[in-house]
Amino acid sequence: MFNLLTGPELLDRVEAVLPAHRERDFPPTETLSMFLAQSLSADGSCQQAVNDAAVKRLVSGLTPCSTNTGGYCQARQRLPLTMVSTLALQAGAIVAEGAASWWHWQGRQVRLVDGATVTLPDTEENQAAYPQSSSQKTGLGFPICRVVALLCLGSGALLNAATGPCEGKGSDEQSLLRSMLDTLKGDDILLGDAFYATYFLLCELVRRGVDGLFEQYGSRKRSTDFSKGEKLGVRDHLIVLTKPKKKPDWMSQDEYDQAPATLKVREFKAGGKIMVTTFLCPKETPKAVLKALYRCRWNVELDLRNIKTTLGMERLRCKTPEMATKELWVYLLAYNLIRLLMAQAALLADQIPRQLSFKHTVQIWISWQQHGGATHDAVSINALLILIAEPRVGLRPGRLEPRAVKRRPKPFPLLTKPRQVAREEIQKNGHPNKQR
Repeated sequence: MFNLLTGPELLDRVEAVLPAHRERDFPPTETLSMFLAQSLSADGSCQQAVNDAAVKRLVSGLTPCSTNTGGYCQARQRLPLTMVSTLALQAGAIVAEGAASWWHWQGRQVRLVDGATVTLPDTEENQAAYPQSSSQKTGLGFPICRVVALLCLGSGALLNAATGPCEGKGSDEQSLLRSMLDTLKGDDILLGDAFYATYFLLCELVRRGVDGLFEQYGSRKRSTDFSKGEKLGVRDHLIVLTKPKKKPDWMSQDEYDQAPATLKVREFKAGGKIMVTTFLCPKETPKAVLKALYRCRWNVELDLRNIKTTLGMERLRCKTPEMATKELWVYLLAYNLIRLLMAQAALLADQIPRQLSFKHTVQIWISWQQHGGATHDAVSINALLILIAEPRVGLRPGRLEPRAVKRRPKPFPLLTKPRQVAREEIQKNGHPNKQR
């Protein structure tokens, strides 16, 4: 079982990478703790974070700090980004490395990859680093940051993440994934959607001793002919892919020359999808087994939803790219700390972490911090883990739901011109009649 590490205890590890100086009002560890609490708070504002800190000091009999947010915001700016990101990845590694062997697929570790986008406040600095969609007029959109995450299927821990703009060279999910390939280890399995089934990525996975299973991408999917190649079964065959004649822009000439001229992969159709994989032996990995494995890919969608919706990372608040990136990594650190608690609770209850509720764990942890966070004895921690493990989330493979919202939004028209222009028109002509 894991060595018991709760959020505050894990934060003690920050001391090894902190700057030598200490701020009088907001030391780095306290600042990061407040930043984490802010990310877990439903309010999410700096004022709420400072108010909570002031009340806690008052209740504890300490001199209350000022409720002015200036000192806290300055302290957040002094937090090194590398410290926050390193701590987030260390927390994910603790969870993944401590995972029970029976959480894995046939004794092998499965990694999930997928991308998502988050929006930033509409400032000039954010727009320069993360431009809004080119289809939107200036002043009407929001800066968009793309995030590609690499997660552990067994424990749900985030192992690495890469960020970039949504448009321009190097902004695609493939490029961001390539920057994280060193996170994968030999004998790992990588699951991804149709964005990732490209020749050069498959070659790189084979070179690293990593197996991949992906949905076939569009153009190849439309031209798949199961009458060709080495037949393995019904709609199941081995084919030899040829290296593209044109070198991708992101690739150096040396890398292109070293890539193999051909690559043998397996294609099969299951569940209405055409899949491509490096699992070549139909006896060791039958089509039905791989189909069941690929259905587990949906967990990455749930994990990203937990980060974006449950924790609230979908809309970042910081007004500069540097602080927005730091805020994003604080959310990822909070996610891994919650996963750490879930993993320990799952082991205690003899369950897999995927059967525990992420949102329930967040709610329990927030309540614990408010009412009993100062208690860290073994009995209390054990009781906390039991509470986390009580509800069960059903395993629902193949679940199908419409991508639509039932509740209607308020009938306000969309803002189709820059806000300043709209204000000037209101001052001149007043609000339209239907809005009064």
